[in-house]
Amino acid sequence: MVRHRWNFVQGGTYFFTMTLADRRSRMLVDHVDALRAAFREVRARHPFAVDAIVVLPDHLHAVMTLPAGDADFSTLWALIKRRFTDVVAAAGVPVACHRNGEPALWQRRCWEHTIRDDRDHERHVDYVHFNPVKHGLVGRVYDWPWSSFHRFVRLGELPIDWGGDARSDDGDFGQPDTQRR
Repeated sequence: MVRHRWNFVQGGTYFFTMTLADRRSRMLVDHVDALRAAFREVRARHPFAVDAIVVLPDHLHAVMTLPAGDADFSTLWALIKRRFTDVVAAAGVPVACHRNGEPALWQRRCWEHTIRDDRDHERHVDYVHFNPVKHGLVGRVYDWPWSSFHRFVRLGELPIDWGGDARSDDGDFGQPDTQRR
C-alpha cells in the first residue's frame, strides 16, 4: 500500500478539498456560520490567509497561504474540523461516531495540492469559484452565496459576470434549422 506523503512547505500556499463523510449532507451550508466561526477562532491562534474559498453542501475547497516559517496545515485543518463538529453537536445536530468514539462528521483524509506558481494559483482560485456551477448548484458563479468570489468582485479583481451563465444555453448550435420554421 502506498503511503500518502504531505508536502510541507514553510509559508506555502495550498489548495485543499475537505469533505464530509456523508456526501448527501447539507451540513456545511446549513451551518455555515459555525464554519466561519471555526475559521476565525483557529486563525486567531494560528494565522493563515484564505486566498479563496467556496463552501458547498458536503465539501469545501480552499486556497490558503501559511505565514513564513509555518508548514503545519494539518493542525489547522484538524482544529477547524474539530471546532465545527463541536459547535454543531452542541447545537443538537446528531453527529455519528466511529467505534473509538471519535466524531465521524468529516472524511479522515483530504485532498491537498501545493501551489507551484502564479499560474497554478490562478487556476486553483478559478476552480474554487466555478465549483458551484460545475456541480449544478447555480447557473452563475455570482449566485452562490458561500464563496470568496464576492470578495473578488468587491475588490474589482473579477467582474460580476465572470464564468458566464450556464443557464443561457438554449441548445441552438450551428446553422439555423430552416425545416422547423
